[in-house]
Amino acid sequence: MDGFVMILTVFVLAIVVGFEIITKVPPTLHTPLMSGSNAISGITIIGALVLAGQMDSSHLAQVLAFVAVIFATINVVGGFLVTDRMLKMFRKKD
Repeated sequence: MDGFVMILTVFVLAIVVGFEIITKVPPTLHTPLMSGSNAISGITIIGALVLAGQMDSSHLAQVLAFVAVIFATINVVGGFLVTDRMLKMFRKKD
């Protein structure tokens, strides 16, 4: 039960900190900071895959790792789509 509380605490804190950071970013900086968010989400994906692949981790840890992989993947894909859309605004029109 001790490991469950630790994993759940880290998971909830990650949600709270992430929400607080994103809501404090002004709209003019949101798109340029998307590439940094993509890098952080890439690290999250790798960490979650490592946790999910451990044989000695609990079933709950594997489920939370799977959820983390899904959310981080959505964030990376969305970030690339937004960044691509932003870069299209600066291309020369023929």
